[in-house]
Amino acid sequence: MNKCVFLDRDGVLNQDLDGYLYQTHLVRFPEGVREGLSQLKQAGFLLIVITNQAGISKGLYGPEEVRQVHDFLNTAYGNVLDDLYFAPEHEAFTTRSLSRKPGSLLIERAMARYRIDPRLSWMIGDQERDVTAGNKAGVKTILIKNTAVATEADLRVADFSSAVKAILEGGY
Repeated sequence: MNKCVFLDRDGVLNQDLDGYLYQTHLVRFPEGVREGLSQLKQAGFLLIVITNQAGISKGLYGPEEVRQVHDFLNTAYGNVLDDLYFAPEHEAFTTRSLSRKPGSLLIERAMARYRIDPRLSWMIGDQERDVTAGNKAGVKTILIKNTAVATEADLRVADFSSAVKAILEGGY
């Protein structure tokens, strides 16, 4: 069985925008992410991106733009990201979907495909829906948030580097 860190995209791997990120020239890299991803990879973790992409169902962009941004991020981060799972649905524009976080279906699909042990795995996100999805899938959860908000996360940290440190030190 493998261990994995599931990663939200916007707000974790790239700085979150006020709108939708589907153009590579708008990508901004948070401090410490490249180094943290490298440390996790060296420690034997699979790194799988789990992201909601409602802009697809809203007609703002297509799946190809999501893949282009992912490839751009992966190249910038040294090609350490193992896979990308994204939910194009939004209940206001399409049917309700268990793939969309806070649903856990994308995490569960990745766990089945890559033979991931949830007891050895983590979900890092910047929204409570990321935490909820991770909890439903049975993985430990980390919320990156500077502000004091109520959370069901196993840990709340200020930044990605702190999340990586917690995981590598056995965490909580």
